[in-house]
Amino acid sequence: MAKLEHALASGVSGRNPIRVRVPSSAPTMPKFKQNLKIIPLGGLGEVGRNMMLLDYQGKILICDIGLRFPEEDMLGVDCLIPNIGYLKGKERNILGIVFTHGHYDHIGAVPYLIGKIGNPKMFASALTKGIILKRQEEFPNQPKLDIEIVKSGDRIQLGPFRVEFFKQNHNIPDNLGLFIETPVGPIIDTSDFKFDPNPVNDLPTDFEKLKALSKRKILLLMSDSTGAEEEGHSLSEKTIEQNLEEIFKKAPGRIIAATFASLINRIQQMITLSEKYNRKVLIEGYSMKNDVEIARNLAYLKVKKGILIKDKELADYPDSRITILCTGAQGEGRAVLMRIINREHRFLRFRKGDSVILSSSVIPGNERTVQILKDGILRQKAKVFHYKMMDIHAGGHAQQEELKEMIKIMRPKFFLPIHGQYSMLISHAELARESGIPEKNIVVAENGQVINLNQKRIFVEKKTVPSNYVMVDGLGIGDVGEVVLRDRHMLARDGMFVIVTIVDKTTGQVKGSPDIISRGFVYLRESKELLAQTRKKVIEIVNRAAGSGGAVNWSYIKDEIRNKIGQFLYTKTQRRPMILPVVIEA
Repeated sequence: MAKLEHALASGVSGRNPIRVRVPSSAPTMPKFKQNLKIIPLGGLGEVGRNMMLLDYQGKILICDIGLRFPEEDMLGVDCLIPNIGYLKGKERNILGIVFTHGHYDHIGAVPYLIGKIGNPKMFASALTKGIILKRQEEFPNQPKLDIEIVKSGDRIQLGPFRVEFFKQNHNIPDNLGLFIETPVGPIIDTSDFKFDPNPVNDLPTDFEKLKALSKRKILLLMSDSTGAEEEGHSLSEKTIEQNLEEIFKKAPGRIIAATFASLINRIQQMITLSEKYNRKVLIEGYSMKNDVEIARNLAYLKVKKGILIKDKELADYPDSRITILCTGAQGEGRAVLMRIINREHRFLRFRKGDSVILSSSVIPGNERTVQILKDGILRQKAKVFHYKMMDIHAGGHAQQEELKEMIKIMRPKFFLPIHGQYSMLISHAELARESGIPEKNIVVAENGQVINLNQKRIFVEKKTVPSNYVMVDGLGIGDVGEVVLRDRHMLARDGMFVIVTIVDKTTGQVKGSPDIISRGFVYLRESKELLAQTRKKVIEIVNRAAGSGGAVNWSYIKDEIRNKIGQFLYTKTQRRPMILPVVIEA
């Protein structure tokens, strides 16, 4: 036993995990006195959705490595990834990464972070692996990934952690919850989930499996909180399919359906209904084409022969026999739907008789963008169907009745709500209290807080770890921060004012008249008086500061121009452009 304890604590299996088949009645793992540390990362409020760390005596298991999409005010930013400052210098202690499912908020940061944490071995379901590898092709300079496929019922041993995967319903196939045996006791990570009695192209929730797991005395339940503020039970995909069929029955022309590329279940519904109503299907959009290809290759998407067509075949069929599946339901600028609205798509245009289905709920912060999207479609005489009109979209997350049912089944000693904004975590914690879990056994934590767990108590350390989000812009990772964003906002709001001044290096006097370049501030041809006054002030500032004949502090002079011209322009226009002074000695 002493040798086993030493092996587990030291993580002797390291990057070469032992795949074990352990019966449910197997003895529990050795108990240690040290606490298990649980560290949610990700930033922007959704606790632990993007990345979760389990740390026991310095041996680290990572659950998911996802990204977040930027807020509307994060100009030019492509995505947000977790801050991995806590892992710096600990790369050799990372035992492996386990993935729950293939949505980008759980896998999307892999290309950006995997090389920085030592490229550890990964474990994912077949579909999740396929999506990770397909996306990795866009990053040819990244290391080759080592991903082992796991399925429901599989168990792996990673140092002091024994992980068992179990199936959970979501809105993407191959979604796995995690039963993690740790030295302090068993933990459940539910993954994103809902209880759907009639899922599409999937089996219903296996409640007997969940009850069997609960008999192993769950110490801590970490449960998805995204739907914790929504009363009742989430909609079944069967209900969604029935409502979508009403649209298919009545649509006189083309059906253009926009949804998330990874929402494989919804794509399956659209294809199935198109088959039933004798419509051909065109898949449009880079990410959707990729995900459909992966899902078909793995038999997660069933399509009859001859249903899918290429864009050059559209003209061969009347509008009443065409379905177009595409991206862009959130109004993303470069997604297919917005490019059609802006008449920038290479071959698609809206026309009267089109029925446009927006099969996604509006992500908080995107309300204005989605409204612009709907208005743009309606102006082009197409009809719009969205989730507020009828039930044509169901989220993949459990609502209050399902969340209480999960707590009732698992009967955990401790409870940690995860995967949600703070208000959602609070609502979920209240559901746990209503379900009989004592308040002292419930922790509501935020990203970067360190949660300590042992068999007797759960608590949050006062000390935190870096958890602010890291912005990705093009090839740059982390080089865009608050200062850069502030500058972008200033440029977007009041524009830029460049002042180029040539100074005689022998006399310190301005030569000629300063050149002025304005972008997004004033139209130069209509502001001649303002420009003349500005040039005069620049000459006065430079001659006074540099014309003394001594050594010249050019940084001071540039600051003087920036500050005094900025104040002058504000008094004249009530605007504050970004002022860039350029002083050239000649």
